[in-house]
Amino acid sequence: MLIGVLCALGAGLVWGMVFVTPLLLADYPGIVLSLGRYLAFGLIAIIPALVDSKRIGTLRRDDWRAALKLSLVGNLLYYAALATAIQLADAPLPTMIIGTLPVVISVCSNWSPGHGADSVAWRLLLPSVAIILIGLLCVNSAELAHMKIATHHRSVSDYVLGCLIAIAAVAAWTWYPIVNSRYLKANPHISSTTWASAQGLATLPLALIGFLGYFVYLKLSGDLYPFPFGPRPGLFIGLMLLIGFCASWIGTLLWNKASQHLPTTLLAQLIVFETLAALLYAFILRGTAPSAAVIVGIILLGTGVILGVRTFQHQIP
Repeated sequence: MLIGVLCALGAGLVWGMVFVTPLLLADYPGIVLSLGRYLAFGLIAIIPALVDSKRIGTLRRDDWRAALKLSLVGNLLYYAALATAIQLADAPLPTMIIGTLPVVISVCSNWSPGHGADSVAWRLLLPSVAIILIGLLCVNSAELAHMKIATHHRSVSDYVLGCLIAIAAVAAWTWYPIVNSRYLKANPHISSTTWASAQGLATLPLALIGFLGYFVYLKLSGDLYPFPFGPRPGLFIGLMLLIGFCASWIGTLLWNKASQHLPTTLLAQLIVFETLAALLYAFILRGTAPSAAVIVGIILLGTGVILGVRTFQHQIP
């Protein structure tokens, strides 16, 4: 359990970086940020795949098909939706919606039939989920107040569209960890490192096709956007390599490791580490301290996670 929790914590710390990247590159479309991140992920994954070539070579066609589906939904579609939502409605509103993932995934995972090892009695699960939900409400009520002050120039239509796209991102990332975790547990011979590299390799052709498609779209529409590296190529390439390596390859590796050690319903609650990391980086970027409501929310999130771990402790050898 300790290994699983620490791996989930590490994944959350590096995943939090992706919430501030769209703000640092606000003049880049969300689709370009997604394609850039996962093109970097795919290129970086070639190196560990070569080192791990023997185990990569043992993957079956079904394994590659699963990796391709997981990469498309959990990588490209999710981050394109997240980045676009943040740029439309600023970070707080999409972060609030994405922040519900621990609750949404816990409930969906626990509801799924035929996976008793990942489930627990509702009377045992609901207290930790309720505390996490209240913590998220505390955190995001303060963030929404900040949004109203700092981003009053955004239109209502932008907020609504950003909200809808963020909901689509939630749907994508609710599906991803549940399917990914169950696939790894059904195939224990696949190591977390091998599976992270496989998803990176599966992402690479998708990102290349996406880049080509977006280039054709820009040409046909007459858009003069400086494709593919945008108006600030140095910063763009640097950040894409950074999150491609840290948030994508290392984050995927750590999450895969956690998925092999923990029930999916508990693992879902540990996604709060991503929310907490995103808040930390956002406050550093702003140069401000968290408000009392945010601090209370953080304490509740931590309490909910501890309660969730204790709830599942008897199920983990």
